Amino acid sequence: MVYSDRAAAGRALGKRLSYLHASNPLVLGLPRGGVPVAAAVREVIGGDLDILLVRKLGVPWQPELAVGAIGEDGGRVINADVLAHTGLPRERLADIEAVERAELERRRVAWRGDTEPIALGGRTVVIVDDGMATGATVLVACRVARLRMPKQIIVAVPVASAEAMDRIALEADEVVCPLVPPSLGGVGNAYRDFHQLADHEVTDLLRADA
Repeated sequence: MVYSDRAAAGRALGKRLSYLHASNPLVLGLPRGGVPVAAAVREVIGGDLDILLVRKLGVPWQPELAVGAIGEDGGRVINADVLAHTGLPRERLADIEAVERAELERRRVAWRGDTEPIALGGRTVVIVDDGMATGATVLVACRVARLRMPKQIIVAVPVASAEAMDRIALEADEVVCPLVPPSLGGVGNAYRDFHQLADHEVTDLLRADA
């Protein structure tokens, strides 16, 4: 299976999620690539569309390894086991967090402006990205979203590795993915058009929904 682009992947994913229509779901896209997928999912299943702004706090010498994550509302999750195992000094962690907070704030201003995020409390939340290779970004998104007390968290992606599926199954209440190849190679391999989205493309999608 190869998707023509992220919107087509979102429509295919939406069909797998049609059972959520009656629950008035809150569909959260992970910028940048997850937003067009999420917008297309929301067209199929209804509910509300928003973005979930999170930044992974990666170990400097092993960026894919998350020592924690932060969210735009001050949400913060630290993996104490990773912190202890890597020996990352807390002062270094504070420096990493400061850099990521600055980038998170830049993105918040660019994509939200003065608009408040839609509250997650008591909602069926669908976290959407354009794919999961390691699952690290989606994992931290789940943890930050969980702090806001949703009714349930469903992770939905068009393509994922088996490793990522197993990893996220421990964090989400449900994981939906139509394509789990024996060897992923890279998320982009599942798309004919997998261009790097610009900030304005995310903004345009959110404005169109509003």
